[in-house]
Amino acid sequence: QLQLVESGGGLVQPGGSLRLSCAASGSTLDRYAIAWFRQAPGKEREGVSCISRTGNAIYYTDSVKDRFTISRDNAKNTVDLQMNSLKPEDTAVYYCAAPSAYYYYCSDYATRDMDYWGKGTLVTVSS
Repeated sequence: QLQLVESGGGLVQPGGSLRLSCAASGSTLDRYAIAWFRQAPGKEREGVSCISRTGNAIYYTDSVKDRFTISRDNAKNTVDLQMNSLKPEDTAVYYCAAPSAYYYYCSDYATRDMDYWGKGTLVTVSS
């Protein structure tokens, strides 16, 4: 059973950076595409980014393109999300998640496809 744990959240000023990490246990991460989602207070959970099993396919939601970078290190069983130029509207709880399907196309990633979820890490962007 795959287990995911996020880390790296915290309080940062607008324009600052944070690096989130998603660590996997219970299974090898190279079997799974991994996605990051976020949920702001009073809002629905939304997709942020998705990376395929091999890392060859990467997708971002428009609001984070050119600011966030997703990467994976299958040898270390981790997927990171580097977040730069952070804005107050990036404030949310960030979750990493994985679908159980071996062949999963990140181009259509959505919450309904995910079978494994971490508990989330809070990112607060405020001066």
